[in-house]
Amino acid sequence: MVDFQAIRDQFPILNQQIHGHPLVYLDSAATSQKPQTVIDAESEFYRTINAGVHRGAHELAALSTEAFEQARAKVAALVGANAAEGEEEIVVTAGATAGLNLLATAIGNASLGRGGDAAKRFALKPGDEIVVSKAEHHSVLLPFQELAARTGATFKWFDLDDEGRVRSDTADEVITERTKVVAITHVGNTTGAITDIAPIIRRAHEVGAIFILDACQSVPHLAVNFHALDVDFAAWSAHKMYGPTGVGFLYGKRELLEALPPANFGGSMVELAWMDQPAQYMAPPARFEAGTQPVAQVVAAGVAADWMRSVGMENIEAHEKTIAAELLKLGDIDGVRILGPRENVNRIGTVAFDVQGVHPHDVGQFIDAQGIAIRVGHHCAQPVHRHFGLFASNRASSGVYNSVQDAQVLVEAVGKVRAFFRV
Repeated sequence: MVDFQAIRDQFPILNQQIHGHPLVYLDSAATSQKPQTVIDAESEFYRTINAGVHRGAHELAALSTEAFEQARAKVAALVGANAAEGEEEIVVTAGATAGLNLLATAIGNASLGRGGDAAKRFALKPGDEIVVSKAEHHSVLLPFQELAARTGATFKWFDLDDEGRVRSDTADEVITERTKVVAITHVGNTTGAITDIAPIIRRAHEVGAIFILDACQSVPHLAVNFHALDVDFAAWSAHKMYGPTGVGFLYGKRELLEALPPANFGGSMVELAWMDQPAQYMAPPARFEAGTQPVAQVVAAGVAADWMRSVGMENIEAHEKTIAAELLKLGDIDGVRILGPRENVNRIGTVAFDVQGVHPHDVGQFIDAQGIAIRVGHHCAQPVHRHFGLFASNRASSGVYNSVQDAQVLVEAVGKVRAFFRV
């Protein structure tokens, strides 16, 4: 039996008051809070072994490199990339946005003929298709929209059903023989809906397309195994999985990483460089890790990955399902509409809602005055809001540290909004 109160006690930021009320933090979809062990890991690195990685022969450099690569292996184990070559399937990035842009840029470079014969499998030309969905975060939507513009490829998307779920049942129609890239969210950052990705992956591979998964909202909340899912690439951020900001990860099947040309250039990613001929780049993951790495943050992210596994992803998922059940009671309030599935099935504890007659920013201020932190705005997902006929909403999103009482406090507060604004 997991003691979630004891887990909550590991997060020092929660032991404070906001506007005279105990802090209720329900904005984990934006960024999660950090347990003390993660905070300590980052500062301990700076105190004891701070040095550059994969460069230098002195002792601190060796210790720093060892800690960096051990952290990569820990992250690989969290997401099911822990086969013998698993550590070499994880690329360190500055975040999920950076990872997705890396992919879009690298595919664009392949389309220009870079990377030789191996990279031709990624090359795009007019008439080819890139497929996303209306549920995408802008960090998926925009890089691949721009990739289509640069290459002349056709940009297409999956529509959503009434609950905001990706219409996976239309995979055979949306993905055609001309489709080369499919990039889909695993969990909607607005709706909390878990995408049925299996038929999309099957169809993508059936036509020879590359499948890219936005795993930002799944890695922190669900037991994820990229090998079992058979995704080609996946991107996510450390700061949403109880780790530090400024770092993220890109998973790629080893054979695909080896064929993909680099996207960023500089130190630590080149084997040989000349003045009069093209450079010879290093094997992945180093090929995609140009420049100085955020070593302290990666080490802390490795600690976060281990910490999550120690709690147990199945336990985290079950606990947050309980919180989701309470948050979904927001839909029982007169004048409140939930954007996403109303049933607590195939969803996580992320619940966006609209309060009729009250602007989301006014709702957010009223809620904040009671010490409750939620998200206000379009959540970097404007198309899904348009799907619901809105421009913005409020969003509550849970983490492992939330309690049923947290959700109840929010529901009680939202229940007072319309009366307060005399709607």
